[in-house]
Amino acid sequence: MNYEALRAEIPALDHGLYFNTGAGGPSPRRVVDAVESALESHEYETPVSDGMYGPMGDRHESTKTAIADLLGASPDEIALTESTTDGINRVAGALDWDSEDVIVRTDLEHSSGILPWRKLERTRDVGVRVLETEAGRLDLDDVRAAAEDATLFVVSSITWTHGTRLPVSAIVDIAHDAGAMVLVDAVQSPGQTAVDVETWGADFVVGAAHKWLLGPFGAGFLYVRSGAERDLIPSAIGYRSVTEANAHDYEYEPGAGRFEVGTTSPALYAGLEAAIELHHELGVDAVEARIEGLTDYLKTELPDEHLLSPREFESGFVTIAREDPEADVERLAEHGIRVRDLPYPEALRVSVHVFNTREEINRLLEVL
Repeated sequence: MNYEALRAEIPALDHGLYFNTGAGGPSPRRVVDAVESALESHEYETPVSDGMYGPMGDRHESTKTAIADLLGASPDEIALTESTTDGINRVAGALDWDSEDVIVRTDLEHSSGILPWRKLERTRDVGVRVLETEAGRLDLDDVRAAAEDATLFVVSSITWTHGTRLPVSAIVDIAHDAGAMVLVDAVQSPGQTAVDVETWGADFVVGAAHKWLLGPFGAGFLYVRSGAERDLIPSAIGYRSVTEANAHDYEYEPGAGRFEVGTTSPALYAGLEAAIELHHELGVDAVEARIEGLTDYLKTELPDEHLLSPREFESGFVTIAREDPEADVERLAEHGIRVRDLPYPEALRVSVHVFNTREEINRLLEVL
């Protein structure tokens, strides 16, 4: 598929210029069609044919296989969730926390990577150690010092503020050497760059469909490294969590399956599958190369004092220092251009994806 064909498949692009994929990506028709088709089949056909639970389970298994292939994992290491936030909370709720435990996070985590730990501070007296960054970068010596006596290290693969790629594998090695587990918020990675969770080596990786993958809202995933789940007891339990739902002495599912709970619609996961299939059709390397070319083009028009993202390519985020970014967002919206402002740093964030064009970037710059 070429990118003009992709643009033609995304109805939202008929109504304006979209540079906010880092918040939510507009879905192509085939993704929405997959959702609608799966919902109609499940509600109209399966009740009087195979029954409703079997096809739901089949969809869950096929979606987990697709996610595993995308991430370089095995299907039994994948649990289906609603979102990145949901996945993080499932991990947070499965550990037996006390006042001796320490969580380390960076100062650039999204609220999803902040609020669950604040709650544990209040309810379990857990210590939370915030690792400071500089221009979206981490110093590995600081990582080493912060990881000492930590229970869990929380880090994003790509920062949502600067678009920098953090050295996940190196952080994981340091944390594991210190005896800490690692949770990676990877929601900004799949769909714009290749992800290999085996290379990362993290214990948990969370993500969702609705950003760079251009999938539907409400479909997320949790990767649990094989064996990392053995001592974890999820805070919720249901028939999908256990090996035998009607057993008096239940046993949790091996692998990530213990983090799933009960009945969910197969429709959104059908949309996620369709989005992953489209991503493979476009080609992972080709997607990243196009994003790189477009962001490089945008950055050539930005002086160093205004460019907060790296000059060299790391992601589709281009963060621009502005005097009044909120006003910029409103003014751009009046011209049919969608971007977002950031609370920290005080800046405008432009998300550049494969469906964007140089002509759109020229228009963005013109209005700015």
